[in-house]
Amino acid sequence: MQRPAPFNGMRHIALQVQDLEACEHFYVEVLGLDVLRRAHQDLVYLTLGNDNVSLSRAHQPTGDDPQRLDHFGFVVDSREDVDAWHAYLLERGVEVVRGPHDHADGGRSLYCKDPDGNTVQPLYHPSVSGQRLR
Repeated sequence: MQRPAPFNGMRHIALQVQDLEACEHFYVEVLGLDVLRRAHQDLVYLTLGNDNVSLSRAHQPTGDDPQRLDHFGFVVDSREDVDAWHAYLLERGVEVVRGPHDHADGGRSLYCKDPDGNTVQPLYHPSVSGQRLR
């Protein structure tokens, strides 16, 4: 299965991760971000063209729950894109913690986990979806 239509942004987020290499692989190979630049062996910047994600190697173990935030979302252009991402993520063996569902405000999303346990939300929202900046 081919990767669904690309995400349309989140703008910026910085994450400290336990396994930098696995997380870089997830965001680049599975979700489709590009490497913007590698600052050094413990820090890589990724992009979708209109935003920035930095992944830095955590130097302190975080115990059983590495999650440092509730979740973050990547905007998609249509409701159907949420379903396409769901099928694609399942095929790639990504842990989906909540499948596609509708929101009271007209949105639609799902939640999955990256290799470090961060919750990622592909999200369609009528107020921002379809405004492709890339």
